Amino acid sequence: MEKLFKLKEHKTNFKTELIAGLTSFFAAVYIIVVNASILSDGGISQEPLIISTVLASFIGCLLVAFISNTPLIIMPGMGINALFTYTIVLSMGLSFYEALASVVISGVLFLIIAYTPLAKILNSSIPNSLKESITIGIGLFITFLGFQKGGLIISDPTTIVKLGSLSDTKVLFFIAMLLITLFLFSRNITGSFLISITLGTIVSVLLGFVDISTLEFSLPNFNSYKSIFFSLDFSGLMTIPFWIATFSLTLVLVFENIGLLHGQVIGLLNTPKKQNKALNAIAISTITCGFLGTSPTVSTVEGAAGITAGGKTGLTSIVSGVLFLLSLFFIPFIKLIPNEVIAPILIVIGCLMIQGITKIDFSDFSEAIPNFLIIILIPLTFSIVDGIAFGFMSYTLMKLFTKKQKEISIPMYIISIIFLLYFLLHNI
Repeated sequence: MEKLFKLKEHKTNFKTELIAGLTSFFAAVYIIVVNASILSDGGISQEPLIISTVLASFIGCLLVAFISNTPLIIMPGMGINALFTYTIVLSMGLSFYEALASVVISGVLFLIIAYTPLAKILNSSIPNSLKESITIGIGLFITFLGFQKGGLIISDPTTIVKLGSLSDTKVLFFIAMLLITLFLFSRNITGSFLISITLGTIVSVLLGFVDISTLEFSLPNFNSYKSIFFSLDFSGLMTIPFWIATFSLTLVLVFENIGLLHGQVIGLLNTPKKQNKALNAIAISTITCGFLGTSPTVSTVEGAAGITAGGKTGLTSIVSGVLFLLSLFFIPFIKLIPNEVIAPILIVIGCLMIQGITKIDFSDFSEAIPNFLIIILIPLTFSIVDGIAFGFMSYTLMKLFTKKQKEISIPMYIISIIFLLYFLLHNI
């Protein structure tokens, strides 16, 4: 352990790293359930998606541990899974398997960017306000999905959406679970999401919402997993939607991971020299996700729990990764978790993602309009890509209209033109 992770050099020990790994695991294990739930809306059953999420998390944690020796937790990203399912598969029309091929290509592009100066160039060329708006828009989108999965918001032919029936016992159960989740999270209770999921599932069984009559402990059903393992479809490689999907995934991956790593590696760990190595590890992890059958991985926010608990090396990541792998033996229990229990967690995550709105200067109209369009159009069009596209194109136009063209970088012009071509070609 000392030779691999240099524990003494990092002023830590095995016990501290073990506790940190356990802390991160319990803080992030809910992602296995939530990620599989979101991806299943793309037409794939949950069990193989649970397996792919676990394997991607295990491999991601190993990669970041051995490549960068940082205590980060690498798992499929919340928000990116929504982009994968609701935009790329359901809105843009790619099949689930074509979307997996897009993940691999975006991972390769991400790797090229991570290993070259392109990451720094791209990061500095796109305004921070637009990056914040993307996160905020995705946060609102995830919040909407949470209320939808909880039954509090339902479709309506006249008003598009409306409030669900408050006399429905499942809706009342969802509201109760939302209040419990908010209480646990607001009190900073360790593993609050895990406690909420466990408690909610037990109560749903007692209320008869979940049938456990056929429940039995069993080994992972890898036969079902064969349907998505190494099942990429590159048949759409020569189509515009495929490349727009790939471009959008790459864009979000680069921005989100650079932002997360800045906060964790530099902000919490104060080890800026490790940032590039961590970015390289995540890029490699993204490529494996396409083969494993899940949406791309990121350095999760929940990893900060382990860092706060004293984790300083990759040993923390190894501990969490092994625990994720062991969770495969509890798939029958994981599958019991109903939407009404998952929904409150999506809402809390959405709330956390919109906090950056205070960093946007809405007093400057050339900034306000493009950022507003990203924030509002992502949930209203049910498409993260369309929201980003309108925001980037309007940013370029608004700066030209207000004679602030010096604030537009060359990459911004290129990205705006690409999105314009997407809309023109996509609607011909």
